[in-house]
Amino acid sequence: MWGIVLKPVKVGICGLGTVGSGTFNILRNNAEEITRRVGRSIVVEQIAARQVNPTCDTTDINTTSDIFDVANNPEVDIVVELIGGTSVALELVLTAIENGKHVVTANKALIAVHGNEIFAKAQEKGVMVAFEAAVAGGIPIIKTLREGLSANQIEWLAGIINGTGNFIMTEMSEKGRAFEDVLKEAQALGYAEADPTFDVEGIDAAHKLTILASIAYGIPLQFEKTYTEGISRITAEDVSFAKEMGYSIKHLGIARRTAEGVELRVHPTLISHKALLSNVNGVMNAVMVKGDAVGPTLTYGAGAGAMPTGSSVVADIMDVARTLTADPTNRVPHLAFQPEQLSNENVLSIEDVECGFFLNMKIQDRAGVLANITQILSKNGISIESVIQREGTDLVPLVVMTHDVKERNMNAAIAEIEALPDVAGSVQRIRVENLA
Repeated sequence: MWGIVLKPVKVGICGLGTVGSGTFNILRNNAEEITRRVGRSIVVEQIAARQVNPTCDTTDINTTSDIFDVANNPEVDIVVELIGGTSVALELVLTAIENGKHVVTANKALIAVHGNEIFAKAQEKGVMVAFEAAVAGGIPIIKTLREGLSANQIEWLAGIINGTGNFIMTEMSEKGRAFEDVLKEAQALGYAEADPTFDVEGIDAAHKLTILASIAYGIPLQFEKTYTEGISRITAEDVSFAKEMGYSIKHLGIARRTAEGVELRVHPTLISHKALLSNVNGVMNAVMVKGDAVGPTLTYGAGAGAMPTGSSVVADIMDVARTLTADPTNRVPHLAFQPEQLSNENVLSIEDVECGFFLNMKIQDRAGVLANITQILSKNGISIESVIQREGTDLVPLVVMTHDVKERNMNAAIAEIEALPDVAGSVQRIRVENLA
């Protein structure tokens, strides 16, 4: 084999926005190093974009405004889908697979919602679908789970996997700012969209968690079963009381295997100040994984941006190029494509999840109110870890930290507490996790 020069692997890039431009420039700037590591060159054969990004020199590249030109181009070996969305992107990816082309994508919504269909089609056609950039930008967490930790049974994973939400919670924690105030700044800085729903209500993180859990536990992608709760109801007071108790509030995606099934949940979470994830701030991402053999591990880095995310896209392109060279048979994730193949592995309802709780409520400052609340908690099998009660002339805050209890019991208790005449409004409930 020495002296044999393999023909280049030809790539078609669909979408030349932030991630697309980063991908293109990395392929160009690092071409020599990429060739050395792969054993053959990788060239951009064609680009489909509405307009050319000014950071990219595409003067010698075949360009088109029709993404399906790329999917149908017989010269293209790998189609790189970076257009976003799910409807047109799905059609593009399935067309590419039908034409026998490998696919690389950074589209978390596409994989989380349509991944089962895409992987099944890829398996049928014998092509590879790679999606490292779909979760946590430049952090190689998919490869970590599939390769580095493949000898482990994954006990749980927890991640800060949305930079916008982490920026907001960091500012609220460090500066005591209100959610609405920080959100406006995040939008001005370009961290949050004009419509921030996907970020602040946890949908983006739920897409990513769905993908991580499917790799960690070998289960079908089940986005619709992922419990999703955002951070828009978190107040500066919640953050202050959590700090007083030795906790930070982080917006986490959590997956855990239990005897009853797999937990899939995204929500604001209290974690100890001593926990590694507690110190991940700003727009950075991090994922903590606990394997039975290796113990806890942490991957940390930029969760978005042209070059960090482009780095993951190019790494996937290189992996596919190696596949074309070595021709292994394992081209798509080993997930159970059909429900009957789940081997009794089910996704738990949030009501069956057990954890500690932080409760923040406003009560009348009079004798017997606390006793009534503790009686309700006790009746529902909930034990109290600590209490903070402020004095005042009218409504005062009462904060209760509980030991672990099933969510079902807590829901019943909260309903009873909110019905008490001396409790004003709703009870703020934040889950507590011991990530150790």
